[in-house]
Amino acid sequence: MSAKTYPLQFEPILKERIWGGEKLKTILNKPITSKITGESWELSTVEGDVSIVANGALKGKSLMELIDETPNEILGTEVYKRFGKQFPLLFKYLDAREDLSIQVHPNDKLAKERHNSFGKTEMWYVMQADADSRIIVGFKENSSKEEYLKHLNDKTLVSILDDVKAKSGDVFFLETGTVHAIGAGLVVAEIQQTSDITYRLYDFDRKDAQGNTRELHVDLALDAINYNKVETQKKYESKADTSNSVVDCPYFTTNFIPLENRVEVTKTGKSFTVYMCVEGSFEIEYDGFKQSYMKGDTVLVPAEINEFILSGKASILEIYIS
Repeated sequence: MSAKTYPLQFEPILKERIWGGEKLKTILNKPITSKITGESWELSTVEGDVSIVANGALKGKSLMELIDETPNEILGTEVYKRFGKQFPLLFKYLDAREDLSIQVHPNDKLAKERHNSFGKTEMWYVMQADADSRIIVGFKENSSKEEYLKHLNDKTLVSILDDVKAKSGDVFFLETGTVHAIGAGLVVAEIQQTSDITYRLYDFDRKDAQGNTRELHVDLALDAINYNKVETQKKYESKADTSNSVVDCPYFTTNFIPLENRVEVTKTGKSFTVYMCVEGSFEIEYDGFKQSYMKGDTVLVPAEINEFILSGKASILEIYIS
């Protein structure tokens, strides 16, 4: 094990959005200064938005630098073999003061052909929900390109989309092609493939402070959409001090840990592990290292750290690549 390797935290990359608010500060303690902050990018290697280490001896170094210098140690042997020196996931917290636009993400094939990018399979964990908050996910019934275009042109698209009430603890898994929108009043943790490719279908005719509407991508989206009804909400167990499976897909595995005392973790070195604290607080201990984390914190445990202990009282998302 490298003498300087330890669990890493990164400076949040804060994004203003027309639909954003102030909950990333009031609920998650992020250092926002704007009243329309919609996203905190916690772990990113998207070009122009690369995460910078915030703690310890490596403070100030970028995630890309660390991966370039020690790819197996940071990413893990299997992740490095599969993705090279690319960090394959993007981690965010989002605050939707208003509805997000209705959008869709392309699959790997389309994203590679059009944008030289990964596709964008993603999942949401609802951290906080106002009364009657909802999420738009897919179609109510199997649809078609023709029906979709008719309703889009008539500004009645929402009428054929599925509308699901959302509450704290709910998980939604969105495969590429699923039309979706996070509804107003929700704070979510988002885990996704490393991609910033979004096709915006409808934005409720909103205008920004300068009176401009946002660009739509209707033509690009036509071949990206899955027009069939899909099941997106994930049910999962909540056994204390255990990694409960939530999502297991080719791009990432996510477990839910209701931490009440302690969990001894053993890893193989094949993948990094990321922990997102969605409630409470906890500590990571290993080989003389001890660090506390609170709600809204995200920590990257490099792959070469094979044995460590989680302790405290918290709800934690555990993410790695199988």
